[in-house]
This record gives sequence, C-alpha cells and structure tokens, in this order.
Amino acid sequence: MTAAAQDRPTGTGEPSPRGALSQLIQDANDRGLSYAKMSERAVDPDTGTKLSKPYLQRLVTNPPANAPSPAQMRAIAEALRISERRVKAAAAEQWLEYKATELAGYNDDVRIIVAHLGDMSEPELRRWRAMIEADERARREGE
Repeated sequence: MTAAAQDRPTGTGEPSPRGALSQLIQDANDRGLSYAKMSERAVDPDTGTKLSKPYLQRLVTNPPANAPSPAQMRAIAEALRISERRVKAAAAEQWLEYKATELAGYNDDVRIIVAHLGDMSEPELRRWRAMIEADERARREGE
C-alpha cells in the first residue's frame, strides 16, 4: 500500500513556493518558535554539530544550493522536535525534487491510518494534524 507523505503548507491552502524543509522551519516559526530557540535546540545528538540562528534563517529566506548534511538534518529535527525521517523527506523534496510516496519502514497499522488520512478533506486533515500535534506537545511536556 502506498500513500502520499506530504506536508501541506498552512494558511491559504495554496502550495508554497518555498521548499519543503524551508517551509517546515517557517511553519515552526509561524507557530511561535523563535529562530533563537531553534538554534538553542539545534544540536545533533550524534556529532554535537550545532546550527546557528543565521543558518536557520537562511534556510528559509535564501536556501543554499546544497542540502544540509546528515548531521545538520539531525540538528534541524532536534530544533523542530520532529522526526529525522520527516526532515530528510522534506530535504529530499526541496533539493532533489523527490517526494516520498511510500511508507517504507512502517507497520500495517500506520499504513492503514495514513491511507484513511489521504482520503480526508483539507478541514478534516487540519483537525487530525492539530490533534496529533497536541498529543506530541503534551507528551513532550510530560517528559
């Protein structure tokens, strides 16, 4: 079973001209996460690679010609409190024009849930996304 694994831009419902990784960072900023706070969190747990506030801002406003390194992507995942897989998928879409369409590495339950989400309207998807994000926030605050 395959299903589109997409991050939809928030707001107007129109596709963003911004690249997928740039949009993830901008969306976090739009939700109130400052670039300074992102930079504090942006540390790769494997190598200690740290990302600066100007680098994160540049990824949004004037992205470099090359994708971030694996260590930088792990740091971005830490900064945004999202999975490394999601950051890598967004980077692949932005720099390689590759959009993930398969849910490799997930079990059947996850694939079935995503397949159901793929058939929902935009308002329904926004509602489910808000519920999932609220659950993630509650779990992080409980740690």
